Amino acid sequence: MDFRLLGEFEAVHESRPVPVGRRQERQALAALLIVPAGRAVSTDRLVDTVWPEDPPRTARATLHTYVARLRQALEPYGVRIVHVGDGYRIDPGPATVDAYRFRELAAAAEATADPAQRARLAASALALWRGDLPAEQELTTLRLTVAERYARLRLDAGDPAADLLPLARAYPARERLAGLVMTALHRAGRRADALALFSRVARALAEQGGEPGPELGRLRDRVARADPGLDRPPAPGYAVRVRDEWLPWLTGGHPALEFCNTYAGWGAHRPPRVPAGGFRAEWLRSYRALAAWVGHVGLADDWVVTRLLTAARRDPVHAADVLAEARDLRAHLYACLTDERDAAAFKAVADAAESAGRSATFARGEDGLGRWRVSPSAGLRLPVRAAALSAAHLLADPRRFTVRACPGEHCGWLFLDEQGQRRWCSVGTCGGA
Repeated sequence: MDFRLLGEFEAVHESRPVPVGRRQERQALAALLIVPAGRAVSTDRLVDTVWPEDPPRTARATLHTYVARLRQALEPYGVRIVHVGDGYRIDPGPATVDAYRFRELAAAAEATADPAQRARLAASALALWRGDLPAEQELTTLRLTVAERYARLRLDAGDPAADLLPLARAYPARERLAGLVMTALHRAGRRADALALFSRVARALAEQGGEPGPELGRLRDRVARADPGLDRPPAPGYAVRVRDEWLPWLTGGHPALEFCNTYAGWGAHRPPRVPAGGFRAEWLRSYRALAAWVGHVGLADDWVVTRLLTAARRDPVHAADVLAEARDLRAHLYACLTDERDAAAFKAVADAAESAGRSATFARGEDGLGRWRVSPSAGLRLPVRAAALSAAHLLADPRRFTVRACPGEHCGWLFLDEQGQRRWCSVGTCGGA
């Protein structure tokens, strides 16, 4: 049996619809299936789902009757509904649930280092949706987050994600998605559609008493004047554009490894050649690139990166000194990750991490998990301290012993190989050579 919840509810067995009771019984079943696998749903929540406005006095008893009928209808297909405390949990057995699969694909895309594979997983996750579920805020938020990451990946790969326009129209308050789709439409030669999308966003936000943010407003102006800077320039085959800086793909699986991978050609006799022309081993060619990188890997929020860029313009001498410090730290980190006997390199990283720890705070992120963050009071040195703190976390993690170096010519990028089956930083670059 297949349960399809990402749109109009359907229960199908061998390509034929399966009747699973009346509307209210289907609502109760959908509420049990929509939560993450193995999670129980309280009776109160089920009552609110089935009778959202005015539940009858006999709601709980009626709900128990509905569950009994659902059990009778589903047990022949190996699907069980179990009473747990003051609620119920569903065990789908051999049945498939599209909401479960969507979460699995979304998590796999987030955990995958290879951008091409990440894009394929994200596309598969989004393809499961057949309609909108505005009442399911958690799943809808995850869907939009996946869509934004997918749009960014496609833009970076030179494939404008203009087909995400219907989703951007359906959720106009999601400014990040709107901006990515506007850029895609511009690159696809559809400037009118890009400007129309901005107008839709502006109207939706005005109805809520707001207005588009300055970044989206600037993008609208650039589209309106056909700014050639919005067109995708020739790019290395393994790079992404972040705040007008080229940065390497995230292939390492950990921010500390991505820090090492801002240099290509470790140990090579000459620097690597990239398709954009010329020899380029150094990705951190300016403080601006360093600041863009720390935001790109999630070690600093966007507003912090903006503040860093402003500070660097005001004090370019100090910014240049910090950039040199970052490159030195990177070299020490690479050395101690590739040679456990290099005590001097380890001590250099340890000293930097201890210094970073004195300016770090522990806070809860948007995903509900706690993490250490370097305080913005660190000023221009924030990217170095954030990288040092991330390095300390990796060096204290047993996964540190699964770090491998790509054997590709002029590469040497580092990555986690927890399954012992990975050879290249990316099959699409070194592995395809």
